[in-house]
Amino acid sequence: MSVQKFFGADGTSVERVVINGPQGSSAEVYLYGATVTSWKCDGKERLFVSRLAKLDGSKPVRGGIPLVFPQFGPGALPQHGFARTRQWTLLGAEEHGQGVVVNLQLKDNEDTRASKWPFKFDLLYTIDLTATTLSTIIKYENVDTQPFSFTSLMHTYLRVPDIAGTTVTGLKDVVYVDKIKGGGDLVEERDAVTVAANEDRVYVDVPGIVNVNYGSESVEIRRFNFKDIVLWNPWAEKAAEMSDFADDEYPQMICVEAGTVASEISLRPGQTISCGQILTFNGSASHL
Repeated sequence: MSVQKFFGADGTSVERVVINGPQGSSAEVYLYGATVTSWKCDGKERLFVSRLAKLDGSKPVRGGIPLVFPQFGPGALPQHGFARTRQWTLLGAEEHGQGVVVNLQLKDNEDTRASKWPFKFDLLYTIDLTATTLSTIIKYENVDTQPFSFTSLMHTYLRVPDIAGTTVTGLKDVVYVDKIKGGGDLVEERDAVTVAANEDRVYVDVPGIVNVNYGSESVEIRRFNFKDIVLWNPWAEKAAEMSDFADDEYPQMICVEAGTVASEISLRPGQTISCGQILTFNGSASHL
């Protein structure tokens, strides 16, 4: 097991950290945005990154696990806030009995304090890799003298063999908002949710574990202090509108995103909260 840090061609940009875990597992994270761009276990890549994604720090990475903070979606700040377009600091890494842990940090600076969200904050991001799991947890701390509120989400792009054969379970009877069709709250009636068109849904107050299933394999998503799940696939029409997403890639991915976005998280001065997810791969090979 090991952790290696790599630099861009100019020696400064696109720094990334490669984490080598047990039983051939690995992960990769760019310090730009603290975006996890690869998670491999059981011999396969489990995250989707578009082949047209910009990995030079010029824009958010189209794929992997971009971090949304302090704003989900459009608003006073640029789309999805500023955490995914900031350079994070690598604090260190260590091995434990089951795998490897990497810690990164983002703090407020002059630019963030001059934004429409001017508060002082400290984010500690812990990435924990084992043979079959990837844990991504953020500790949010209010180091300001004023209370603040925010929304946050882990915009996880999962790689799937074919979206037509992919289902998402754990959402039955959950209230959701359909951002494509608009209108009021709806209730999910299906045991297994499928995607066959452009989908952008916010499932609110999801009670338990969510699973993404394809063939004999699945990825389990277990959340900590995140209330909601966002389900997204751009389908052909939206894929064609994105310069950093190839037109033919939408059948190979699904976004199932853990976060708190339908309501806000509020912190008093000095208060902290830790939120995140554990992704667990389940497949026939892992049980041999």
